[in-house]
Amino acid sequence: MTLRKTDSLEGYLQYKLLWFFMPIALFFGLWTWQLAIKWQWILLGELSILGLCLWLNASIKTRVLKAFTRATLHIDAITQEDYNQFAKSAFSSGKVKDFHQQLKQLSIQLQTQKSRHDQHAFLVYQLIGQLDTPVLVFDQKQQLTFGNDAFSQLFKQPWQMIRHASADLLDLEYAGGAWQFKDGSRRKMWQIRSSEFLNDGQTHQLLVFINIESALRENQLKAWQQIIRVLTHEIRNSLTPVSSMAETLLDKSDNERDKMILNVITERCLHLQNFVNRYSSLSQEYQLSCQNLSVEFITKSIANMYPSLTVTSTGNATEVWADRTFFEQVMINLVKNAQEAGANKVELNFTKQEQFTVIDIVDNGQGFSHLENLFVPLYTTKLQGQGIGLSFCRRVIEQHHGMLELHNNDEKGVTVMIVLPVHAES
Repeated sequence: MTLRKTDSLEGYLQYKLLWFFMPIALFFGLWTWQLAIKWQWILLGELSILGLCLWLNASIKTRVLKAFTRATLHIDAITQEDYNQFAKSAFSSGKVKDFHQQLKQLSIQLQTQKSRHDQHAFLVYQLIGQLDTPVLVFDQKQQLTFGNDAFSQLFKQPWQMIRHASADLLDLEYAGGAWQFKDGSRRKMWQIRSSEFLNDGQTHQLLVFINIESALRENQLKAWQQIIRVLTHEIRNSLTPVSSMAETLLDKSDNERDKMILNVITERCLHLQNFVNRYSSLSQEYQLSCQNLSVEFITKSIANMYPSLTVTSTGNATEVWADRTFFEQVMINLVKNAQEAGANKVELNFTKQEQFTVIDIVDNGQGFSHLENLFVPLYTTKLQGQGIGLSFCRRVIEQHHGMLELHNNDEKGVTVMIVLPVHAES
């Protein structure tokens, strides 16, 4: 064994203690030699003294290092964020006792800070949960750990049902330094903002989904409203004198052919006037009077109104929070579209999901050929259509703070999905 001073505490103790006990052993050997004791007894005594010295050396080292071992266990608990584990000091007073006391105070302080942090995190999550914008949180494994109510509307199910789902399962990918939907159509609709934050010592990703389609649609709607206002103003200014002159001439004319022509002019003026009046309503804010509407009553009303259709109802929702007049008109327009598209069956599915009621209107008609133009004012594929029905329906639903989407079914027909908020008291 090399007796040299080291940088470790263990080496230092061993170095110092052995040099302390070695003179004792040497003194004992010299003393017994002076007494002329037989060398066998001297050797035995030396071995005994050496063994005692080694035992005392190990005992002192163990006692001293035990204090640090306990402190290490305490520090390990702190590292694991377990601030309720305290190590008992190996000494009842002195520096070691003070050191353990300081560790205990550190644990208490960190526990207080952690409690405050947890409270702040809880409040932040509560605030996120109240946002109308979809928000989700991924952990460091890119697995879903949190989503707000608006998340359910975007992904068509509560986030609790797909907890720990991967980004791939949610049709999300991280590409080009940003998050985006894999599906190109959804990518055009949603812009995703992300940021990193630490929670419980782990890195999390916060994703906020911004519906750029609604912003674009709002700008588009404002542009159409401006165009409609200008057209309405100009058409009305032209129609009024034309209609007035036609009526005046009609009263003075005795010629039957002239009367017939003037009647047609008057009739078409009234028709055009009614036409622009209907379009001008797209820019109006509707006065809604919402109440709980019975799903059974809605289904029966639609079935009675369209006896040629087989109308069925499914789902777990029994009520819908909406304005009766406007909501019934929306349902009538949508079912009428299905009938005019050749459908003979319409299924109404009312499903309550957390804070929303989802209404799926599924028909087996011909479907749409140009989905991208359906909500463009003045666009229609019907011979007698005016291109206002679907725009009116979506505007009514959006003024209910809901949303309306539609898509062609895989095989046949169309599915119109309406999402309406649930009344707080229902």
